[in-house]
Amino acid sequence: MFGADKMVELGNSMYILVTMPIPVKTHDDPWLKWPLRTATGTINLAGTLRDVPGLDPRSMRVLGRYALVFIVSGEGFYTDANGARIRFGAGHALVLFPDLPHAYGPDPGEGWEQIYVVFDGPQFNLLDRTGVLLRNSPLWRLGPVDYWRRRIEDLFRPTRQVPAAALRTIGQFVHLLTDMATTHAEATRPPGKAWLTDSMQLLAEPTERGWLNPKEVAGNVGLSYENFRKLFARHTGDSPGRFQKRRRIERACAAIYQGKHSFKEIADELGFCDLFHFSKAFRHITGETPSSFRKKARGV
Repeated sequence: MFGADKMVELGNSMYILVTMPIPVKTHDDPWLKWPLRTATGTINLAGTLRDVPGLDPRSMRVLGRYALVFIVSGEGFYTDANGARIRFGAGHALVLFPDLPHAYGPDPGEGWEQIYVVFDGPQFNLLDRTGVLLRNSPLWRLGPVDYWRRRIEDLFRPTRQVPAAALRTIGQFVHLLTDMATTHAEATRPPGKAWLTDSMQLLAEPTERGWLNPKEVAGNVGLSYENFRKLFARHTGDSPGRFQKRRRIERACAAIYQGKHSFKEIADELGFCDLFHFSKAFRHITGETPSSFRKKARGV
């Protein structure tokens, strides 16, 4: 689809890297006049491709950089050396990894339009390491084509392609990738996991009746407390009680930093029975007293 090195399959899952010339396409519309380079990362290429042949799955390519490929129209296939075999269409996006042999393209005779962004650098390596870009989930289901196309196009307006705007564009592209990953996660969330999201919200936020304790939350999501406690710990690595305590203290830290409320007011708002229990929980979670935290926040 765009020029890069190419992995040629030798058989028995062995590949060799062959340097390929960058082909000249007659149906592409490049958006960048030059790469946008910053210390945190680089966007090397961006634009659209229409009605181009796909990559041969018998000789997969290694791009050497990350790429986002958003499908505007058409249907096609994706395959990679990890064994992925995926069908996709308009409103889907592919995330390509620098070192992963892959191939993708349209079905024979199928009309095709894609938006591509090729990028690399420390900021994107961090997204890779922390799992925002999932190697075992290279296809994102995003939804409305016009919405996502406008968001991508807006990043590469000609007026923004100046050195001073490069850092802002990189930052907003990282934000876009995060939004896309979140949208995909929400669209593909198994129905059986809804209890976990609901219970985390109930534990972390007060209701009209105030703060619910873990047993009340278990009842709200339709589980016995013992089953809820075990399942919650298995999925989050924390007990429901400790999860709730941590979220309350995180809210307390924010309130202390703002400096608008007394410790007593914060303790009451967060559902602690008295100031002693609030201070004890604060020290248990943060390792310091509320007074010590406030002194640091005020620079004294």
